[in-house]
Amino acid sequence: MALFKKVPSDGHKGKVSYNAGIVSGIVSLAVSEVEGVELLPGKKKALKLYFEKDGIYADISVKVDYGYTVPEVAFKIQQTVKHNVEAMTEYKVAKVDVYVVGVEFSEEHAAEQN
Repeated sequence: MALFKKVPSDGHKGKVSYNAGIVSGIVSLAVSEVEGVELLPGKKKALKLYFEKDGIYADISVKVDYGYTVPEVAFKIQQTVKHNVEAMTEYKVAKVDVYVVGVEFSEEHAAEQN
């Protein structure tokens, strides 16, 4: 398990350490805030985070609910993830790639099709 440290640059002594699971939880929470989308089952398949010198790179795999515009939902995920991670930690988000792997049809819509 990786442990990432952030040393304050403002002269204060001490450090803040973030476990990769904490950042992963923040990303999961951010995705759950977006309407019309859900992460793939199994966090390891749905989220891949890479911690680099220039920031965090995130690969997020989701399913979009039928009736939502895919580009709008993907953009909203990118915005929300970037905002939440940067607001809750001192890390910068370098890139968020969203992979839409399917469309989730509701039971009501499936009944209308029959």
